[in-house]
Order: sequence, then C-alpha cells, then structure tokens
Amino acid sequence: MNVLAFAASNSKQSINKQLVNYAGGLLAEENAQVSYLDINDYEMPIYSGEREEESGIPQLAHDFFNKIGEADAIVISFAEHNGNYTAAYKNLFDWASRIDMKVFQGKPMVLLATSPGPGGAASVLSIAKTSAPFFNGEVKGDVSIPSFYDNFDSELNVVTNEEANNKLKEALAALIA
Repeated sequence: MNVLAFAASNSKQSINKQLVNYAGGLLAEENAQVSYLDINDYEMPIYSGEREEESGIPQLAHDFFNKIGEADAIVISFAEHNGNYTAAYKNLFDWASRIDMKVFQGKPMVLLATSPGPGGAASVLSIAKTSAPFFNGEVKGDVSIPSFYDNFDSELNVVTNEEANNKLKEALAALIA
C-alpha cells in the first residue's frame, strides 16, 4: 500500500509534522510504502476566482492533486489556527478543489491533529472529518493528541501516552486493513 502523509501546516517546526512522521513510521512497520509531502513545496497565490480566470490553476495545485491520485491512502495531521485549517493548507486545498471537487479521489484516510494545549486541535479535526466525505475522502479513523509536549517525546519520536498511542495504532490499522 502506498500512503501519502503530510501535515496541514507550513511551520518548519510543526508538531503536526512530528505526529504524521511518527504515524508514517508505524505504517512503514506494517510494510506500507509512505511518501511524505511538505505543503511548503506547494505555496501559491491566495485563491480567488479572478486569479483563476486570469492565470488558470497553478501547476503546483495539479501536482498536489496528482500526488493524492497516486496514493492508495492518505494520512493528514491538521494544525489548528483559530479553530480552523491553517491558511496555507486551506489555500492549497481550495486550488486543488478547482481541478475536481473530489480532491481526495475516493482514498481511505486517517485524520490526525495535535496542539500544545488540552484541546488537541479537536475543532479543526472535527471540521476535517465532517467535510472529507464531501470531497470524496473515506475517513477510516481520526485521532486528536492533546497537550503534545506532555504526550509525545520529540527526541524518541514517539507518542508516550499509551491510550492515545493505542487509538492512533487502531486508526492506522483500519487504514491498511
């Protein structure tokens, strides 16, 4: 199975990148081929209908859309900005949706989120989980890791909270089942 994994964050020190890298490592242990994507490689002008009319859809949006198409499954870890998607991810997603509203192309998905606080980015995770089916994503599981720095060892790159780690493993198992 070929899995596309990425954090919906453009922060170079993103804790969501750490989480998605850990999840990808767990999948690799189960013989999945994991490809990591950095949304910083897909930075484009802010979407507007006028820009699309004047210049068309940027090649980077097509590249992102094609990466999804090439995968058998997707794992995304969402950073939360003011209770919602990051502007960087939302812009990338908006451009990709102009290619085809079925951005996720029927792929099974595991959606993750984490934050430094006790909310664990649950608001954005709820938005992502609710909206994914409208964009042809098949959500197999979702996991929020609250209080990241209390529940993840960045040096060892491992979720230290046993209950959260088990939930993550269960969600990933559903993805590759």
